[in-house]
Amino acid sequence: MKTSLIIWISSFIVALVTSVALANPDMLPKHPGYPMGKSVDPVKGQPLANDPGQTNASGENALAGSATFDDAHSSQQFSINQNDQRLLQKPGAGILPTVQGPNIKIEPPVKEATKINASPQ
Repeated sequence: MKTSLIIWISSFIVALVTSVALANPDMLPKHPGYPMGKSVDPVKGQPLANDPGQTNASGENALAGSATFDDAHSSQQFSINQNDQRLLQKPGAGILPTVQGPNIKIEPPVKEATKINASPQ
Protein backbone atom coordinates (compact mmCIF):
# COMPACT_ATOMS: atom_id res chain seq x y z
CA MET A 1 0.00 0.00 0.00
CA LYS A 2 2.81 2.38 0.90
CA THR A 3 4.71 1.62 -2.31
CA SER A 4 1.67 2.22 -4.53
CA LEU A 5 1.00 5.53 -2.78
CA ILE A 6 4.58 6.65 -3.41
CA ILE A 7 4.29 5.63 -7.09
CA TRP A 8 1.01 7.58 -7.50
CA ILE A 9 2.41 10.70 -5.83
CA SER A 10 5.65 10.60 -7.83
CA SER A 11 3.76 10.14 -11.13
CA PHE A 12 1.50 13.08 -10.23
CA ILE A 13 4.52 15.27 -9.48
CA VAL A 14 6.21 14.27 -12.76
CA ALA A 15 3.01 15.07 -14.70
CA LEU A 16 2.70 18.43 -12.96
CA VAL A 17 6.31 19.39 -13.67
CA THR A 18 5.96 18.29 -17.30
CA SER A 19 2.80 20.34 -17.79
CA VAL A 20 4.48 23.42 -16.35
CA ALA A 21 7.57 22.88 -18.51
CA LEU A 22 5.49 22.49 -21.69
CA ALA A 23 3.20 25.44 -21.00
CA ASN A 24 2.31 27.57 -23.98
CA PRO A 25 4.02 30.99 -23.67
CA ASP A 26 1.40 32.49 -26.02
CA MET A 27 -1.15 32.08 -23.23
CA LEU A 28 0.74 34.51 -20.99
CA PRO A 29 -0.89 37.94 -20.61
CA LYS A 30 0.21 40.67 -22.98
CA HIS A 31 1.29 43.65 -20.91
CA PRO A 32 4.25 46.00 -20.74
CA GLY A 33 6.65 45.54 -17.91
CA TYR A 34 9.50 43.24 -18.85
CA PRO A 35 12.54 45.24 -19.90
CA MET A 36 14.09 42.36 -21.85
CA GLY A 37 12.50 43.18 -25.20
CA LYS A 38 13.68 40.70 -27.87
CA SER A 39 16.83 39.62 -26.01
CA VAL A 40 18.00 36.07 -26.69
CA ASP A 41 20.38 33.77 -24.89
CA PRO A 42 23.76 33.79 -26.73
CA VAL A 43 24.36 30.10 -26.04
CA LYS A 44 21.03 28.41 -26.79
CA GLY A 45 19.29 31.17 -28.76
CA GLN A 46 16.18 31.04 -26.59
CA PRO A 47 14.35 34.23 -25.59
CA LEU A 48 15.31 35.54 -22.14
CA ALA A 49 11.89 36.96 -21.26
CA ASN A 50 8.60 35.15 -20.74
CA ASP A 51 6.94 37.36 -23.33
CA PRO A 52 9.63 38.47 -25.79
CA GLY A 53 8.95 41.54 -27.88
CA GLN A 54 6.99 43.42 -25.21
CA THR A 55 8.17 46.93 -24.46
CA ASN A 56 9.34 48.16 -21.10
CA ALA A 57 6.76 49.90 -18.93
CA SER A 58 8.05 53.45 -19.07
CA GLY A 59 6.77 56.94 -19.53
CA GLU A 60 3.35 58.30 -18.71
CA ASN A 61 1.54 54.94 -18.81
CA ALA A 62 3.79 53.45 -16.15
CA LEU A 63 3.50 56.52 -13.92
CA ALA A 64 -0.28 56.65 -14.24
CA GLY A 65 -0.61 52.92 -13.61
CA SER A 66 1.59 53.00 -10.54
CA ALA A 67 -0.20 56.05 -9.14
CA THR A 68 -3.64 54.46 -9.36
CA PHE A 69 -2.63 50.90 -8.47
CA ASP A 70 -3.57 50.90 -4.78
CA ASP A 71 -6.12 53.73 -4.58
CA ALA A 72 -9.03 51.55 -3.46
CA HIS A 73 -6.98 50.09 -0.61
CA SER A 74 -5.18 53.18 0.65
CA SER A 75 -7.85 55.88 0.42
CA GLN A 76 -9.97 56.65 3.47
CA GLN A 77 -13.73 56.82 3.13
CA PHE A 78 -15.37 58.03 6.31
CA SER A 79 -19.06 57.69 6.97
CA ILE A 80 -20.94 60.93 7.54
CA ASN A 81 -21.23 61.65 11.24
CA GLN A 82 -24.59 63.30 11.92
CA ASN A 83 -23.14 65.17 14.91
CA ASP A 84 -20.60 66.92 12.68
CA GLN A 85 -23.35 68.47 10.54
CA ARG A 86 -23.90 71.18 13.20
CA LEU A 87 -20.25 72.19 13.58
CA LEU A 88 -19.36 75.76 12.64
CA GLN A 89 -15.83 75.94 14.02
CA LYS A 90 -13.36 73.48 15.57
CA PRO A 91 -11.01 75.62 17.69
CA GLY A 92 -8.69 72.82 18.80
CA ALA A 93 -7.90 70.38 21.56
CA GLY A 94 -9.51 71.00 24.95
CA ILE A 95 -11.89 73.70 23.67
CA LEU A 96 -15.50 72.94 22.84
CA PRO A 97 -16.44 73.59 19.20
CA THR A 98 -18.91 76.23 18.10
CA VAL A 99 -22.09 74.55 16.88
CA GLN A 100 -25.23 75.64 15.12
CA GLY A 101 -28.35 75.62 17.28
CA PRO A 102 -28.91 76.30 20.98
CA ASN A 103 -25.89 77.46 22.93
CA ILE A 104 -25.57 74.86 25.67
CA LYS A 105 -23.36 75.82 28.57
CA ILE A 106 -21.95 72.98 30.65
CA GLU A 107 -21.82 73.91 34.33
CA PRO A 108 -19.23 72.38 36.66
CA PRO A 109 -20.75 69.69 38.89
CA VAL A 110 -19.63 71.41 42.15
CA LYS A 111 -20.19 75.13 42.65
CA GLU A 112 -19.03 75.49 46.22
CA ALA A 113 -17.04 73.25 48.52
CA THR A 114 -17.90 72.59 52.14
CA LYS A 115 -15.98 74.75 54.58
CA ILE A 116 -14.15 73.29 57.52
CA ASN A 117 -12.75 75.30 60.39
CA ALA A 118 -9.01 75.06 60.78
CA SER A 119 -9.17 74.96 64.60
CA PRO A 120 -11.79 72.53 65.85
CA GLN A 121 -13.47 73.50 69.16
